[in-house]
Amino acid sequence: MAFNHLPAGVHDAFSPLSVTPVTDSVPMANNQLPHGAGVRPSPRSVLDRLAAGADRAVRITHTEHLPPRAGRHADWPTEIRKEVTDAIGRAGIERPWVHQALTVEHALRGESVVVATGTASGKSLAYVTPVLSTLLDGSEAPNGRGTTALYLAPTKALAADQRRAVAELAAPLGIGVRPAVYDGDTPVEEREWVRQYANYVLTNPDMLHRGILPAHSRWSTFLRALRYVVIDECHTYRGVFGSHVAQVLRRLRRVCARYGSEPVFLLASATSADPAEAASRLTGLPVAEITDDASPRGELVFALWEPPLTQLHGEQGAPIRRTATAETADLLTDLAVQGVRSVAFIRSRRGAELIALIAQERLAAVDRSLPGRVAAYRGGYLPAERRALERALHSGELLGLAATTALELGVDVSGLDAVLLAGYPGTRASLWQQAGRAGRAGQGALAVLVARDDPLDTYLVHHPEALFRRPVESTVLDPDNPYVLAPHLCAAAAELPLTEADLELFGPAAPGLIPQLEQRKLLRRRTAAGVTAWHWPRRERAADLTDIRGAGGAPVQVVEAATGRLLGTVDAAAAHSAVHDGAVHLHQGRSYLVKHLDLEDSVALVEEANPPYSTTARDTTAISILETTTEIPWGHSRLCFGSVEVTNQVVSFLRRKLITGEVLGESKLDLPPRTLRTRAVWWTVTEDQLDTARVAPEQLGGALHAAEHASIGILPLFATCDRWDIGGVSVPLHPDTLLPTVFVYDGHPGGAGFAERAFHTAQRWLRATHEAIDSCECESGCPSCIQSPKCGNGNDPLNKRAAVRLLTTLLAGAPEEAAGARNAGDAADSGEAADSGEASLP
Repeated sequence: MAFNHLPAGVHDAFSPLSVTPVTDSVPMANNQLPHGAGVRPSPRSVLDRLAAGADRAVRITHTEHLPPRAGRHADWPTEIRKEVTDAIGRAGIERPWVHQALTVEHALRGESVVVATGTASGKSLAYVTPVLSTLLDGSEAPNGRGTTALYLAPTKALAADQRRAVAELAAPLGIGVRPAVYDGDTPVEEREWVRQYANYVLTNPDMLHRGILPAHSRWSTFLRALRYVVIDECHTYRGVFGSHVAQVLRRLRRVCARYGSEPVFLLASATSADPAEAASRLTGLPVAEITDDASPRGELVFALWEPPLTQLHGEQGAPIRRTATAETADLLTDLAVQGVRSVAFIRSRRGAELIALIAQERLAAVDRSLPGRVAAYRGGYLPAERRALERALHSGELLGLAATTALELGVDVSGLDAVLLAGYPGTRASLWQQAGRAGRAGQGALAVLVARDDPLDTYLVHHPEALFRRPVESTVLDPDNPYVLAPHLCAAAAELPLTEADLELFGPAAPGLIPQLEQRKLLRRRTAAGVTAWHWPRRERAADLTDIRGAGGAPVQVVEAATGRLLGTVDAAAAHSAVHDGAVHLHQGRSYLVKHLDLEDSVALVEEANPPYSTTARDTTAISILETTTEIPWGHSRLCFGSVEVTNQVVSFLRRKLITGEVLGESKLDLPPRTLRTRAVWWTVTEDQLDTARVAPEQLGGALHAAEHASIGILPLFATCDRWDIGGVSVPLHPDTLLPTVFVYDGHPGGAGFAERAFHTAQRWLRATHEAIDSCECESGCPSCIQSPKCGNGNDPLNKRAAVRLLTTLLAGAPEEAAGARNAGDAADSGEAADSGEASLP
């Protein structure tokens, strides 16, 4: 089994687990395993081979070693049917781990519970066991479906993987357990069978929102018998997406009550801070927590790897490091040659395609049979492509995979020996979730974090304590966000007329939104027999008012112009930056150039091409303050949190040379601006402070701009986000504050909690920003400190030294962290939203 990084009651996760860190400072052996060797190499020997060579060993800035751990067994509760424990025994599991048995006990008592233990600790068996036993009981009812269970996964791939695993485990139980996937890929002819006969339905929140709840009358027999709702990988339901899912679950509970059922929620999570609180906010119910991981863990060797500086120079003459994409592709190639089964995780879909493409080309030069054993896996593929890749991965046909987080979530990829992370994934929870993909059969594993050329990654590989000596983050969500709540009140009214008694279920903000929805003619009040209810008055589907993943509209279809063939889709929110005219689009190892983006029809026409470059979009942003919710003096400065309106426009794109990232040119674009009302944190400085910091007027724009860039890059260390979830604006004289001002805002309508977290942790956040800039070895600024990959102004102006002096002066005025301030930070860390007054719609 894989490691667990947060034992019960321990927040400084690695203090009791780690030995003295190993320092890689000696030359390493330049030998390789013969391809297909039968004996699995140790993680340490695999790392030694990766680091072999004159300049590779120095790229490892730190190595952390987590020793193996023995497991602790318990007995199955006697209420579990013998047929189920026998089936589990036939799968090779004689006794459960302690945390599995405790989870089952809560479930059998009818108590909602979250099990938050390490990757591969057997969370699936913990919730599947009571589900199978209860379904077997229900199969003896006259209709054969006396009890049912619903499983929710954040991705289609995970739901399909779980159905396969449950079907295998429950095979000895015969037709008593009938699992079936119900999602957008389910053929129409199968859907009626699922509704009428399946007793374990595996789906995702999107399908629950758009397909099941609006048609609940067709699911009445299933919902009437619903005993358990399983929510897998529940730590992924954070930010705006998590807030939407929280309201979908409240709608589910309301519809179930209509049919007389009150399901118990069984949640599985990666280790996180206060999982019971997060699970309770998600479901709206009291939830018990199980966090003591009793499973065994194989040895884990975790290396931090910084690519070298190149001879090339980028914008404003800044030095350029080798890209994490190219470096990861090299490492994946080396691992495949060694016969080491590996997966490389990267945030972007294009990055996954590029890593696979580079690795395939390099493997072809070694052995013609190897390129076909490395592939990319990402969202946006057609269903048949995804399923084929999953089969190849399970069969062992693939040696290496370059994947987005579509594969991060629980999909059983047992047998992997190594995980590469091309860039910090944004949270420590995701870091350990991805690292835990290797070593899932209990063997040792290697994980390597390859730093991107940006402030956060650079900071982390030189401050390993920020990764290995700090607890994982809490899961932040705000179900009371009016932008989230309002469309779900409409959807609930369309499902069943909404009464005053229902409003408590949807949270304290609901009563204040009802009059606004009436005024907009989105709800209609009717009173009959003294009971007031609100109805959905329109012909359109209320569920279509919102996209719960915040994609901002219908996906853009990517179509090959010459043939009309559909290649895949791109989220509407990403279309301006991903498939604009002239963009390079990668799909299944092939390169395409976008000839035209038709925003009206949501279609991007592409043609196959092989340009020697990639493309990166650039945008410009303006911001205005709508409301200041909270304001704190920092000496003469002010730190503020409130509501803002952001106007954003993609204005151009860069062409960058493959592998090196060297900028080849910039092309203008003519795309419409988009507006966003959201939440932001901002700070101001006065003229006296600028004099103290010795920031001259001609330096001011560059100092503010540099501080803004670096603070955005560092914020994911303190908020559960990545830098692409947030944006920023710096203005030497802002018309609303009449002072030099730096803004950092949430990139989601209504806010996502990230800016609020920044406000509550501002001292630590801005001190880390100051240190990241000041300690960078470059002379005048580089991507590792103050340059941003998405800057619409071409990273100009930027002034590194003036930014350091400005932040020093700003932080000198910061108030001491009194108990109240610490408590406010603790409240933010636990996921509690600040009181922002009465909820309202724009």
